[in-house]
Amino acid sequence: MKSIEIHTNPAVEEVFSNYPNRAHEKITYLRTLIIDVANKTEGITRLEETLKWGEPSYLVKNGSTLRIDWKKSKPNQYAMFFSCSSKLVPTFRIIFKDVFNFEGNRAIIFPMDKDLQEDELKKCIAVSLTYHKVKQLPFLGL
Repeated sequence: MKSIEIHTNPAVEEVFSNYPNRAHEKITYLRTLIIDVANKTEGITRLEETLKWGEPSYLVKNGSTLRIDWKKSKPNQYAMFFSCSSKLVPTFRIIFKDVFNFEGNRAIIFPMDKDLQEDELKKCIAVSLTYHKVKQLPFLGL
């Protein structure tokens, strides 16, 4: 497997360290999936891990920003956020309507007490990381 460059803003670790244990575990796993998918996606050589709106965020050339977070106000769930002006979540709603819960056109919501549908989520991550290459394809190529 190729190895991409990961550039991490040190402030990201502080956000991770402030999550309660269970949320930390879940959010860390989402981070691992994002990095794994980026490593396996052709054309991605660099991943930037930073904060946007105080949330861990992942950026690549030709991709759409991914954000992940857990909120105290909704302690029984965590989420992966996508650009609300993109076709990402509307397309995921069609393809994965029976797999994921969604929030508007911006997020996939995960219950804390359920396992992730990892294969389907990896497809969503890959499409987001290559968004500007696939946005013209029917159903984003899914």
